[in-house]
Amino acid sequence: MLRTPDDRFADLPDYPFKPNYVTVPLEPGTDETLRLHYVDERPSDPSKASGETIVLLHGNPAWSYLYRHVIPPLVAAGHRCIAVDLVGHGKSDKVADRFSYSYASHVRWLREALFKRLGLRNVTLVCHDWGGTLGLLLLAQNPDRFRRVVASNTGLREGGADLGPGWQHMAKWLQLTQRTEDLRCGPIVDGFSLTELPATVQAAYDAPYPADAYLHGVRRFAVLIPINADDEANPMISDAWKVLQRLRTPFLCLFSAQDHVTRGNHSALSDHIPGAKGQPHLAIEGAAHFVQEDRPAEFAAAVNAFISST
Repeated sequence: MLRTPDDRFADLPDYPFKPNYVTVPLEPGTDETLRLHYVDERPSDPSKASGETIVLLHGNPAWSYLYRHVIPPLVAAGHRCIAVDLVGHGKSDKVADRFSYSYASHVRWLREALFKRLGLRNVTLVCHDWGGTLGLLLLAQNPDRFRRVVASNTGLREGGADLGPGWQHMAKWLQLTQRTEDLRCGPIVDGFSLTELPATVQAAYDAPYPADAYLHGVRRFAVLIPINADDEANPMISDAWKVLQRLRTPFLCLFSAQDHVTRGNHSALSDHIPGAKGQPHLAIEGAAHFVQEDRPAEFAAAVNAFISST
């Protein structure tokens, strides 16, 4: 198990949040554990708290730093915001064995942390990229825990079917993550944002990874993308869709008009989940894949409006 030294996170721009941690089993039935980090921000005045709990899940190769400009306006609106660092990312522990990272393990770690350790219920899930894929699996397995869902530039699909126009981007991403020796996350986030990120912000995205061994979780996500009909994740995804295609939990798609894969097209989710019918789905203009970097105020406002309307 690898743990990023705390001094790597000193003086990050616009990230003043106190760290919080829970410990979860690495594998079921074993004594080996790992530490998962989360931000937990809420209104300082209890009389201004709405009682809504928002769980924010980032994608790859980001971490909870992605939500640094989204959390404050949501807290100001009265909500409690819990931004998790997926295992292998941010301030959470990094597993030395890259093959420990799988769909099932990520969902198990999230379920253990959010429900067994933190005891969360009536959650508003805000999930982006891989955080969306994992979040949708978690939602399908635990639908009674969630009050509403906001999905951003994400999806949930089995391997074996036509991969569509996004395949060229996925193929390039696979090559980049597997063949680049000095892989840096900051320039990647910058490259998939319309906003030009300052060097200090790019450095903050690199902060969790002082050496290549810490990057196994980042690299592993790329090879977990289902491609073939016999992909090991297919049964889990198929089972999830059996629930999602009947799910009436309010479901909002908050995509980006300039996302490099979807170009704002959220129909793969919005056309197939009953709770998405009639919702005010958005493809935010002036935003690429990392909409939280390009349009954080609009993103937070849309989440808050959705909560207020449901």
